[in-house]
Amino acid sequence: MVIGVLALQGDVREHVRALEESGATAKPVRRLSEIEAADGLVIPGGESTTLWKLAAAFELLDPVRKLIAGGMPAFGSCAGLIMLADQVADGAEGQQTFGGIDMTARRNAFGRQVDSFEREVLVGGAPFHAVFIRAPWVERAGPDVSVLGEDNGRIIAVRQGALLATAFHPELTPDRRIHELFVSMVKGSQ
Repeated sequence: MVIGVLALQGDVREHVRALEESGATAKPVRRLSEIEAADGLVIPGGESTTLWKLAAAFELLDPVRKLIAGGMPAFGSCAGLIMLADQVADGAEGQQTFGGIDMTARRNAFGRQVDSFEREVLVGGAPFHAVFIRAPWVERAGPDVSVLGEDNGRIIAVRQGALLATAFHPELTPDRRIHELFVSMVKGSQ
């Protein structure tokens, strides 16, 4: 099993390390052939409009959409959550996503870069030390979306089928439970 980490921007190395510590073989992927050869895909944090524009420039937007719609497991953290959302609130004009999760994500919902923070949240009913950097939140989750985590009433972690998304950066902590969950989702899809 190989999990690709979309290497257009963001915490690529950190996700690769977290996945490997969770029992997967992980590698950065940039080309469509590399993504197609992977069993799952991580879309790291970064800046969602930059991810969208780079995905479009590298002609990955529609092919990755089709892979996700076809059942490829994917996990998005922070901007990756935005990229997996079917709708974006406060998006840049014309902003597009890979989609797949029936939700509306609000960009920079917790504030600007200077408003970034860390705190304990509940994910799956258990405490998790979360790192929020210009983080989004989920404003609307559809009926088939499982809410896995909330912070002060704001949805910060969701799952829909083979898709997982967090508003925070689990790759920046030593806690591997989120990555372990995704690895188990990829194994379960094979």
